[in-house]
Amino acid sequence: MEREGVCADREFRFKGPCPKYTRVWIPDPEEVWKSAEIIKDYKDGDRTLHLKLEDDTVLEYPINPEANELPFLRNPDILVGENDLTALSYLHEPAVLHNLKVRFLESNHIYTYCGIVLVAINPYEQLPIYGQDVIYAYSGQNMGDMDPHIFAVAEEAYKQMARDEKNQSIIVSGESGAGKTVSAKYAMRFFASVGGSSSETNIEEKVLASSPIMESIGNAKTTRNDNSSRFGKYIQIGFDKRYHIIGANMRTYLLEKSRVVFQAEDERNYHIFYQLCASAGLPEFKDLALSSAEDFFYTAQGGDTSIDGVDDASDFEKTRQAFTLLGVKESHQMTIFKILAAILHLGNLDFQPERDGESCTISKQDEHLHNFCRLLGVEHSQMEHWLCHRKLVTTSETYIKPMSVQQVVNARNALAKHIYAQLFNWIVQHVNKALYTTAKQHSFIGVLDIYGFETFEVNSFEQFCINYANEKLQQQFNLHVFKLEQEEYMKEQIPWTLIDFYDNQPCIDLIEAKLGIFDLLDEECKVPKGTDENWAQKLYDRHGSSQHFQKPRMSNTSFIVVHFADKVEYQCEGFLEKNRDTVYEEQINILKASKYPMVADLFHDGKDTKAGAPGMKGVSSKVNIRSARPTVKAANKEHKKTVGHQFRNSLHLLMETLNATTPHYVRCIKPNDEKLPFSFDPKRAVQQLRACGVLETIRISAAGYPSRWTYHDFFNRYRVLMKKSDLSKKADKKAICKTVLENLIKDPDKFQFGRTKIFFRAGQVAYLEKLRADKFRSATIMIQKTVRGWLQKLKYRRTREAAIRIQRHTRGHLARRLADRLRKTKAAIVFQKQYRMLRIRRAYQMIRGATVTIQAFTRGMFVRKTFRKVLAEHKATVIQKNARAWLARKHFLRFRCAAVVIQCYFRRMKARQELKALKIEARSAEHLKRLNVGMENKVVQLQRKIDEQQKEYKLLNEQLSTNSSAYSSELEKLKKELERHRRKSGDGNQITSLQEEIDSLRLALEEAHGERKIVEDTYVKEKDILRKRISDLEEENVLLKEEKEALNSKILRQSEDEFAQNAAEENALMKKELEEERFRYQNLVKEYSRLEQRYDNLRDEMTVVKQTPGHRRNPSNQSSLESDSNYPSISTSEVGDTEDAIQQVEEIGLEKAAMDMTLFLKLQKRVRELEQERRKLQSQLEKKENENKKSQVIEMKNEMDLDRDTDLAYNSLKESNVNMQTNWPNSDKHVDPEDAIEAYHGVCQTNRKTEDWGYLNEDGELGLAYQGLKQVARLLEAQLQDQQREHEEEVEALKDQIEALREEMAKQQDIFYQTLQLSPEAQVEFGIQQEITRLTNENLDLKELLEKLEKNERKLKKQLKIYMKKVQDYEANQVSVRPEKPEHELTRQVAVQRKEKEFQGMLEYYKEDEPLLIRNLIAELKPQAVSATVPCLPAYILYMCIRHADYINDDHKVHSLLTSTINGIKKVLKKHNDDFEMTSFWLSNACRLLHCLKQYSGDTGFMTQNTPKQNEHCLTNFDLTEYRQVLSDLSIQIYQQLIKIAEGVLQPMIVTAVLENESIQGLSGVKPMGYRKRSSSTEENTFSLEAIVRQLNAFHGIMCDQGLDPEIIQQVFKQLFYMINAVALNNLLLRKDVCSWSTGMQLRFNISQLEEWLRGKNLLQSGAAETMEPLIQAAQLLQLKKKTSEDAEAICSLCTSLTTQQIVKILNLYTPVNEFEERVTVGFIRNIQAHLQERNDPPQLLLDFKYMFPVLFPFSPSSLTMDSIHIPASLNLEFLNKV
Repeated sequence: MEREGVCADREFRFKGPCPKYTRVWIPDPEEVWKSAEIIKDYKDGDRTLHLKLEDDTVLEYPINPEANELPFLRNPDILVGENDLTALSYLHEPAVLHNLKVRFLESNHIYTYCGIVLVAINPYEQLPIYGQDVIYAYSGQNMGDMDPHIFAVAEEAYKQMARDEKNQSIIVSGESGAGKTVSAKYAMRFFASVGGSSSETNIEEKVLASSPIMESIGNAKTTRNDNSSRFGKYIQIGFDKRYHIIGANMRTYLLEKSRVVFQAEDERNYHIFYQLCASAGLPEFKDLALSSAEDFFYTAQGGDTSIDGVDDASDFEKTRQAFTLLGVKESHQMTIFKILAAILHLGNLDFQPERDGESCTISKQDEHLHNFCRLLGVEHSQMEHWLCHRKLVTTSETYIKPMSVQQVVNARNALAKHIYAQLFNWIVQHVNKALYTTAKQHSFIGVLDIYGFETFEVNSFEQFCINYANEKLQQQFNLHVFKLEQEEYMKEQIPWTLIDFYDNQPCIDLIEAKLGIFDLLDEECKVPKGTDENWAQKLYDRHGSSQHFQKPRMSNTSFIVVHFADKVEYQCEGFLEKNRDTVYEEQINILKASKYPMVADLFHDGKDTKAGAPGMKGVSSKVNIRSARPTVKAANKEHKKTVGHQFRNSLHLLMETLNATTPHYVRCIKPNDEKLPFSFDPKRAVQQLRACGVLETIRISAAGYPSRWTYHDFFNRYRVLMKKSDLSKKADKKAICKTVLENLIKDPDKFQFGRTKIFFRAGQVAYLEKLRADKFRSATIMIQKTVRGWLQKLKYRRTREAAIRIQRHTRGHLARRLADRLRKTKAAIVFQKQYRMLRIRRAYQMIRGATVTIQAFTRGMFVRKTFRKVLAEHKATVIQKNARAWLARKHFLRFRCAAVVIQCYFRRMKARQELKALKIEARSAEHLKRLNVGMENKVVQLQRKIDEQQKEYKLLNEQLSTNSSAYSSELEKLKKELERHRRKSGDGNQITSLQEEIDSLRLALEEAHGERKIVEDTYVKEKDILRKRISDLEEENVLLKEEKEALNSKILRQSEDEFAQNAAEENALMKKELEEERFRYQNLVKEYSRLEQRYDNLRDEMTVVKQTPGHRRNPSNQSSLESDSNYPSISTSEVGDTEDAIQQVEEIGLEKAAMDMTLFLKLQKRVRELEQERRKLQSQLEKKENENKKSQVIEMKNEMDLDRDTDLAYNSLKESNVNMQTNWPNSDKHVDPEDAIEAYHGVCQTNRKTEDWGYLNEDGELGLAYQGLKQVARLLEAQLQDQQREHEEEVEALKDQIEALREEMAKQQDIFYQTLQLSPEAQVEFGIQQEITRLTNENLDLKELLEKLEKNERKLKKQLKIYMKKVQDYEANQVSVRPEKPEHELTRQVAVQRKEKEFQGMLEYYKEDEPLLIRNLIAELKPQAVSATVPCLPAYILYMCIRHADYINDDHKVHSLLTSTINGIKKVLKKHNDDFEMTSFWLSNACRLLHCLKQYSGDTGFMTQNTPKQNEHCLTNFDLTEYRQVLSDLSIQIYQQLIKIAEGVLQPMIVTAVLENESIQGLSGVKPMGYRKRSSSTEENTFSLEAIVRQLNAFHGIMCDQGLDPEIIQQVFKQLFYMINAVALNNLLLRKDVCSWSTGMQLRFNISQLEEWLRGKNLLQSGAAETMEPLIQAAQLLQLKKKTSEDAEAICSLCTSLTTQQIVKILNLYTPVNEFEERVTVGFIRNIQAHLQERNDPPQLLLDFKYMFPVLFPFSPSSLTMDSIHIPASLNLEFLNKV
């Protein structure tokens, strides 16, 4: 058989010759893909394939090799049903579909890996795979180690967050009804269980409690799903540094508001309406005036108002409980229900049309309108009027226009949708508030539950937004898969080749780019009379040439977008209205005036809502209110954003969040549309697989090296293909694998050798599997050939002897018959020869004549055909020549036009960029600065302009006077000349011309006079205006200066008064807090015994955290002490505020942040404060440097001035100072001046009293006094320097304040100059903004002061707790200090000889020696110290001390010793909580002390085995029954700790040692694995069974050496073997790769080894072997035959310790290791289930490995007597006296 790998190309279609029996996939209209087998060898050029289908139908399948229409190859049966689709050798659509179908239908497995994606198929049935035991089973496991599960994905995200310290995201997608919400809910349940909060806030319960609330208000019944989420949500679960849940936050996307007012057939409104109607009979809901859901229009449109199996009333109770758990007040809950009821009543309003048809009315007696107004607290008349009318505002008038019935209904529906959307946002905001935490979030895991790709018969705006979101998510998914592939290749040092994958960026650009679909939609919404048809036409004109946009042939109001999943046709009707989402402002204003505060708050502006909910980052659905008057304010721009614009922004924010995290993908698949359990529709499944990107993952994986093997696994699987010489020559498995592969696969491109893995191209694993199967088959044939040959030889020898005898007689008879026949035959041949010759000759003559005739006609025909062909070819050549020339010219013209178009587009793009840059520059602050440069010099410029105009005016006057004089003189001349001409000639024509000239000159003179007058008037007006403006500025400046001075003085007085008042209030509050803390502390002391364990654990944990470097949190006391340091530091509250502000800016975007004045001022103020602090620190640093220099100079001088004679005095003074410093640690820094002066006066008094100076100076006292004076002088000088320094600092601070005030004044002046340039209305508005800014700054200052005070209060509380703890410890230490023992020391020091007496078995000690006894015998005792003595020696010693206290009848001593002993043992065990030897040592001693108290108690029941000598050692005075109970409880605690330690050591070994380790070499083979490689396959993490046995031996040896009772040892190993059984069986039930025949053999062998160990240690009677029975039966179940009904009966009778679910689960998981095994059929599993129906097994699938058997401590008396016990000196117990 030829190699199949050669028959496969990169798309897994066979190419080239393909042999018989090859299995392929062919398309099928019903099942999508159908399996078939080639029954005839295929050769190149064949046009048909001869196939046989699975039902034995023979089919001739036509193919076209040139078009690559060859069928896909089918994977080997061994790979079918794999956990990971990437483990398939042939990766293509039919293989993926078949694998999912087999797992879902035959094995009932709903989860499957596909590389990094978890594919989840909705079973439409509750499965027992989500219990707490399953969570524990998956917790801590690697993702590839267990069967696919949503818990495995959640654990992987949790583990990566802790390991990589990077935020994670789980993206759950799929279409409606696929199970997205349930998957997200289970993921959050896993996080709540694994990362439970360490505090008492139970935040994980609140996270889970948010689910029923969001389901009730956001989920509804649809035709595809009974609980469909009609919105998208992204839940961020926050974790602290120890990865405990501390809070959560939710964002919502695109709520389907249209469902509130309309539901299709067989659909419902949101669940909350039906829940409310179902609970309408409750007493507290009588005011809502509700009835059944059928009575309301908004809930009855879909028909049936109930859901099978759903109780709306009980669900409503759960919703109310969730509201209460999240802290929503009862009053708020009732208001929420009132609003919901009001929406229902609003839908039942009855509008009566008028006769004209243009208006309508509502009956005043309408009960629903009355209820609506009453529930919302609004005026009845106002609402009645504005529901039927609307206001139209024009430039001149305002009209109130009535509306028709249809318009009123539309407005009513828009109002209902708006109310519900605002209520939805309010609830989400308060859920986030309840989940918000003040603790610092270290990391988070986000769970995205978002709608999948949707396509219906009618697709509208909602489907368009949903599919746009899926386009963005698919792009992010493709890039992430591509990145992971690249990282894997780079990690393994594989040459990276570019993988081509589908990029949907063009489709995204079509939707969101400039002038895309969204932009054109928003643009059309801004047009006053925009329509859906106009928008559609714009789409056709703009995007008609796009490859992702198409216009339907039969419609002008729809368009087609080619998405990554499918083509979707969208109906344009309603797009504009849904995008605007308008509601009339008059109705909203009525709701704003509601008498209920919560209702009024719902309808305030969006900015207020956002400011109040910083945690609410998601955008659900804002509504634009259609204003009655056109607004001009810029603040309303945000209010006009469309729904599409909001959704696009929120989606961009979501993508930024997802890109900043490590994503994990869950793709939910809906198997059928009928919601039938475990029913699989291939058509629907393939459609969703294509839509959700699973096939794209397969394609990307298949493009490179999809199959990956570690060298160890490859060696184990394919060593049968290796030669013995290769195995013997090379010891390195890596080298052996390389040699074998190079020999088996000749093409080096088909595989690559990585650092730890081998990478194979698609199809190569199937080829290797074929070679392996051929190897096994050839070996099998060889064995069969030899056996069959031997059997045939025996049979042949017997037959040969008989045949020879028969042949001898038969041959004689045949020879005689042959001779007779030969004679007859020869005669017949002669006759036949002659006859045949004649007949053949005649036929030949006839055929020859006919042939010659046919040849003549045929040759003529061929010649004529050849001639016609040559003629046609010549004509075709001429046509081709002309056609090619025309095509070449057309091609050239097309390219030239395209080049021109590209140039035009490029130039237009450059022009737009330049225009955009100019616009940005025009809007920038620098441009404004340049425009406003010199605004303060405007007055001077205007003054200069006035001067220039005055000069110009003078010049014009002078010119006018000269011109007038010139004109007058010229006029006189002309008059004279005229007279002269008249006299001379008398010509009338000249007179006329001269007269005209005079008139023209006169007109010019008048115009000059007019211009002069205009100039003068203009000058006067401008002069007056400038003078008035200058005077106004001067007056305003004076007023501002006065106001500033008044404000400064007021602020100073106010600050002083507030400081004094705050200080007094703070002192009073501190006193009150101190009293409360004392009271709480006294109450806590009472509970000390109960909280002791938890307190010690926390203290140890804090110690560990304190010592551990990295990202761990500092202890609380350390942080409080660090905050007390004297070093200057920036206020953490201010820094935190600033960081929060910056984060807020980044999250809401620059545009929104720029409009948030509070945020801007906060940042600006913080920048100023930081700048001032930097300057202050700089100045302080310079001062410190100067002071250090001065101090160095002074110290140099002082050192040179010191005399040798005064050294002794100075040193003595220094020593005294040191002694004083021990009592006063800060004396070197801060010396009280009064103490220094008092010391000085003391020295002076000594000088006055002393008269004899010589006597004074005898011992150097004079030098001492001199040094004291010098020290006092230095102290005074230091005090003066400190005061001077403080004074200088105050002066500097005042200077800084003055400088700041100057800057502020300059800014105010600039602002006033700018204000003067504005219009009066703008000045008023600007003044209001300035006042708001000032008040905001004051509020910020007060808020920061309040935060500082609160922080100081918390710090003082922490210090107070620390000091009280120190006082408590100090008092305890004072009590525990042992007083002096003079009598005891005296007796020890004096050696008194005593007579030897018989030891009575009692030890005497003093009460003061009790702490020393506990310390030496318990606290500091090592088990090795008493290893060579009697076992349980400390118990015997303690009993002898107790017996002496009983002997002297000292009950206090007995009580004290037993209490100290128990407490000491507890402390030792807490200190060594992971030491098995120490725990076992004290378990044996505690049990022995308990046995001694019983044995010597005096009770006859315990004294039956005592000797007379032992009976003498019984207690005589006290009954210690209660202490025996306490010791029994202590022993139980020690036993549990012992089991916990042993389980912690053994548990990591169990899976690899019992299930995975090859105890029988070569028995099991490793199957091909996919992307999720099991980490346990690596050799460094494996344990062998010998390791477990060695550990068990160590445990057994330690317990036996320390004298632990054999009965307790048996119980310990029974518990440990139960844990081994439970862990191994649970792992077996959750792993498909270990459920095989070979694993069963290995498992049975390993269990037998453990049984042998129990037998060798004589522990079989302990019951440990019986606890392994379920695992033994599981191993036998894997080895049994699984075909016939007899096999089923045998399995049922054998597996009595396994439950029905466990048996069925193992059979479903059973996987053949090679092709010689057969799979378990579905019919056999159903047969097993039928046989096991009578069992009443519990529904639990997994065993509780944390279950602990109750321990018993049977009485075991000791044979030793107390007087025979020797106390070694190494114990340091010399203070014990033998009595």
